[in-house]
Amino acid sequence: MDEILIRPATEADAKPIRDLIFAVQINPMGLDWRRFMVAVAPGEEFVGCGQIKPHGDGSRELASIAVREDFRGRGVARSIIEDLLARNPPPLYLMCRSVLGPFYEKFGFRELTREDMPPYFRRMTGLAKAFELMAKDGDYLMIMKLG
Repeated sequence: MDEILIRPATEADAKPIRDLIFAVQINPMGLDWRRFMVAVAPGEEFVGCGQIKPHGDGSRELASIAVREDFRGRGVARSIIEDLLARNPPPLYLMCRSVLGPFYEKFGFRELTREDMPPYFRRMTGLAKAFELMAKDGDYLMIMKLG
């Protein structure tokens, strides 16, 4: 990954974070810029982001991992995730489409059964039924844990 820097977000990153999350169509809830790490190219060009999102049940979620389309395939997402994991000890959870499960397994995440999920994620699996109706080829909402 040439010349991409991962750094804590600043208030100036709030709009680019929100814009990217909406552009890639992932969960736009809980986008507090103070929890984000961002990837920037030379000249502070915003290219990606990710956060650790706390939940009311005490669980923490690796979330909002997004990279601009023109920077994908360059290891940006991997670098954001590695930085977030280095700063935040397990246990950590995540929600992703099942087709992305193998990507997150490379970082040590493993799929959970409903019984092993914290309350927040159990509630989220109820919403997954709507997702599964829209999914193609058996894709489903996967809940994973590290640690």
